Amino acid sequence: MLVLSDVQHILDPLFPGLMGVRLIEATGERVLAELTVRSDLCTAGGILHGGAYMAFADTLGAVGTFMNLGKGQTTTTTDSSTKFIGAAKLNSVVTGEAIALHRGRTTQVWQTSIRSAEGKLCALVTQTQLVLGTKSD
Repeated sequence: MLVLSDVQHILDPLFPGLMGVRLIEATGERVLAELTVRSDLCTAGGILHGGAYMAFADTLGAVGTFMNLGKGQTTTTTDSSTKFIGAAKLNSVVTGEAIALHRGRTTQVWQTSIRSAEGKLCALVTQTQLVLGTKSD
C-alpha cells in the first residue's frame, strides 16, 4: 500500500513538484493538497492563473485515481471542465480537495474544489480519468 510520502516523492520531480503541490491526504476516495500562490503561477494582476488552477486540480484527480490502480495499470485524463469562481492572491495558499464521484473499472470521475486561504471557493473542476492496462494482483 502506498503511503503519502511515497506519492509526494513521485510528484516532486514532475510538473506538480515544479508547481509546488504539497499533498496532505491521498486515498482512493479523497485527495487533499495545498499550493502556495507564487508570482510565477500568477497573471499580471497578481492572482493565480487559470491554468495553474486546472493543473493543480488535474494532479489531485490523477493522484486519487492512482491510489485505486492495480499493478500494471496507469491513468490519463480524458476530459476536464473548470468553473472559475473567485481569485487567489499572490503569496496566499490555496487548498484543493478532490472527491471521487465514480470509481469504475475503466474510468474514474473526480471533482476538485479549490479554495482560498479564507475558504472562498475559487474553482470547481470535474475530470474523467481513463484507467489503462490490465489489473494484476
